[in-house]
Amino acid sequence: MKSKVAILRTSPKTVLHDYHRLMNLADYQDTIPKDKDTALKINISWHFFFPGSSTTPWQLDGVIRAMKKDGYRPDLIHGCHNRTVVIDAHFGEEQNKQKNVTDAHGLRNVHLYEGEEWIDVRDAVGDLVDRFLCLNEVYPKGFMIPKRFIGENIIHLPTVKTHVFTTTTGAMKNAFGGLLNEKRHWTHPVIHETLVDLLMIQKKIHSGVFAVMDGTFAGDGPGPRCMIPHVKNVLLASSDQVAIDAVAAKLMGFDPMKDIKFVRLAHEQGLGCGDPRDIEIVGDEDATRENWNFVGPFKKMTFASKMQHSIYWGRLKKPIEWSLKTILAPWAYIASVLYHDSFWYPTHQQLVADILGSEWGRLFNNWDENAISPDDSDAQGWDDVGDVPASLNRSTMKLLLKSLSILGGCIKEAPEFAAKKRHREAESRR
Repeated sequence: MKSKVAILRTSPKTVLHDYHRLMNLADYQDTIPKDKDTALKINISWHFFFPGSSTTPWQLDGVIRAMKKDGYRPDLIHGCHNRTVVIDAHFGEEQNKQKNVTDAHGLRNVHLYEGEEWIDVRDAVGDLVDRFLCLNEVYPKGFMIPKRFIGENIIHLPTVKTHVFTTTTGAMKNAFGGLLNEKRHWTHPVIHETLVDLLMIQKKIHSGVFAVMDGTFAGDGPGPRCMIPHVKNVLLASSDQVAIDAVAAKLMGFDPMKDIKFVRLAHEQGLGCGDPRDIEIVGDEDATRENWNFVGPFKKMTFASKMQHSIYWGRLKKPIEWSLKTILAPWAYIASVLYHDSFWYPTHQQLVADILGSEWGRLFNNWDENAISPDDSDAQGWDDVGDVPASLNRSTMKLLLKSLSILGGCIKEAPEFAAKKRHREAESRR
């Protein structure tokens, strides 16, 4: 059968109804068994709220309501988070109002690095390991994946945006933080091949894999954080992770088979369809003919993204990259947090001043005041999103103090330190 991607135009007035229709247009009930636990893999690309960067509350709410309406049991649905050395997932789920949604629906909220058992990938997928494009070279001693993923469904909740490592990011990249172990930064030099290997693993271990992508805000530039967001009012869904990323890339103005290496590699490996000409579009077919002409992540790179590229692929690779695989690695986490949180975020707020007053910006700001009962299965969306626009945190001192707090946590939980303890505990259980 042809790969299928559903796409709809939306607005706050109809967004909940649209998510339900979108998911069913993409035949999600054929992909996601109702008798299995389902992880809603939430994306937090920045713990601070920044339009287009992370899973939106209406995206998460719309997916949960759609599943409940279609007979999925809430006790078999949970929010799912990973930890990143430069992102505070607990702070992020609060700032991005994702926890407001999971709490309102009474769902479990699973943080994969807190009390969850991880197992060796070969124990999970067997001889599939021998087909990996790159992970055996990156991790010659193997690596661990979450045991709870085996046999459960996963629904990825990415946003439409560009990325300084992969040009665009979406469904395939959303698996990176949750599935791979804490030393995933080791894979950055071969990030495209890594995403293909991770998709192989997902197709082996999960009972169903689906993606619902929010393009109400879409981010252009050196993402997934320091972007220029745009209001685009589109939603996408598919059971084919390659196809949905290809369609999103095409919307942004890229040729997925030429410009997005991980899409092309996955297509060539038979893991999905990356050629838009061979993808069945359902829903608002006119929307897929749009070209947003995004400039992409490489034309106006930040100082941080230039340094990252130089370390992983450029002149600094030889003298510096080795340090990221040693106990010295936390220097990079510290530099990233200080640059992004303490400098870039408070000094670039004018970039998003207008978009914060959009309907979506006002809906985000007034989310709790305009809360719709989680038991209202007929809710279409929000007729009134409120008058007060969203705002970013303008207090440099508060941001600096929060950054220092996050720094303390990221050093304490750095894989070079904390992972060794968890690995020893895992070994003792075997």
